[in-house]
Parts: sequence; structure tokens; C-alpha cells
Amino acid sequence: MEFLSSPSLRIMILCVIVLGSLTAASAGNLEQHFDITWGDGCAKMLNNGQLLNLSLDKASGSGFQSKNEYLFGKIDMQLKLVPGNSAGTVTSYYLSSKGSNWDEIDFEFLGNLSGDPYILHTNVFSQGKGNREQQFYLWFDPTADFHTYSSLWNPQRIIFSVDGTPIREFKNKESIGVPFPMEQPMRIYSSLWNADDWATRGGLVKTDWSNAPFTASYRNFNADACVVSSGASSCSSNSASNAWLSQELDSTSQERLNWVQKNCMICNYCTDTKRFSQGLPPECNMS
Repeated sequence: MEFLSSPSLRIMILCVIVLGSLTAASAGNLEQHFDITWGDGCAKMLNNGQLLNLSLDKASGSGFQSKNEYLFGKIDMQLKLVPGNSAGTVTSYYLSSKGSNWDEIDFEFLGNLSGDPYILHTNVFSQGKGNREQQFYLWFDPTADFHTYSSLWNPQRIIFSVDGTPIREFKNKESIGVPFPMEQPMRIYSSLWNADDWATRGGLVKTDWSNAPFTASYRNFNADACVVSSGASSCSSNSASNAWLSQELDSTSQERLNWVQKNCMICNYCTDTKRFSQGLPPECNMS
């Protein structure tokens, strides 16, 4: 996929003009919500839990996961991505369950050569099946400051948003046989790792280890969500008070989503007739 051409830069500039940068913030002590799970010292909690840094060097990447499991919710996190020449690196931030038939809601940020735009890769897995990728250019420099990346997950839909702007909606189409994450609680995970075999220009650009360590930063986590503990959901008795459980896009949000999809999208699985030569997934044929 050739995404470093001049048209890609023009797309990014257009996105800046129309969408701007609407950084949101909601405070959260990360030590209360997350455990560092791997990295041999490459991950650190700072500022009394107000900041979490993941780092990558030639010896190791790093990662963390949430203490809680969630079944539906609106989940926000502010990230500042690896600056400079980050080609070959991937910063993953996602929800996932366990097992061979897992569910997953993905944000993945593909590193770049200095001066070229980051790519935001999104995907949805249900019952162990994915192949529902959409990729976007961001309309700002995600390394210069923190920006808010949000997942709204309710029984009707999943909405991916950036700084309050929806970029993707995946609707529940179980009525036509499309699996949807409905029953498996998911934890939040994040990792910074080396993927220079595929991440930048299909693996043509390798990680420049002279720039290591590479660092991504996290802050202002907020989860307005149903926490699952011992098989019971915190929303079971008061779900009526959680408006996000039935939230959908209003007309303004739909217009912004349409604009992003038209002007900032790089690729969409629903147009990949080469991979789906026997027919596109059924949800792709619905308006």
C-alpha cells in the first residue's frame, strides 16, 4: 500500500482544515486501572499514576492491561505517539477477550518516517474472526501532543472516535449472520512493539534502532462502562442510567463520520474485492 505519496499529504491537510483538533480530557489514576504486564523495565508509571510510558528498544517492547474486564462501555484514553522516525514500530491499544473464539476492538498506530503521516489501523474481531480493517490518516500530528481515542461499545454498535470525531461505526448485524461482540467481557490492552516485517510500506522500511528507545505516553483514562466481576455486571441493575448503552450517531456526528470516511480513509475491507473474491462480507452490501 503506497501511503507516503503527495496525495496522502493533501488528504491530511484537508482533514486539518475541516476537523481541527478537539482534544478532550478526563482524569484517571492509571495505577488504579492498569497493570504493567511485560517489558523488562521498558514500561513506567510516572507522576503518581497520572502518566504511563511504554518504551521499545532492540531488546524488548512493553505493554499493560486493565485490572477490570468490561462488557459494553464508552472508554477513552489520551495517547501521545512515538515521535520522529518511528518506522517499523506499532503502538496497539485495544479491547480483547481470551480464548480461540475471542472478540476484539482494535486501534493500531503504524509508525512512519519523519515528516510522513501516521496511519491509524482499526479492526473488529468477533468469535475469533477479523478481516474487518479500515485505515485512516490522522488530521494532526499525533506525536506533538496528547489526543483522545475512544471506543463506544454497546449492544447495537461499535463507534471508533478520535478527539470526539467518529471515524468508524460497526453495527450489530447478527440478524443477517454477522457475528458481533455481545457476550464476552474484554480487558483493555496496549503494547509498543517492533513490526518492521510488515508495518511500514509492507515491511520495506525497517526500524532504525539508532533512534531507540521509542516511547509512547498515556494519560486521562476514563471508562463509563459495565465492569464484570465473578460473572456479574455492574450495569445489571442500573442500566437505565447509562445513556451510552443505547447511544447512536446523531445527524451532526453522522456528517462528520461521512466526511472522515470520504476524505481521510486509506482502505476499507468492504471494497477489497481481491481478497473477498467470492463476495464481500454481508454487512458491506447494506447501506
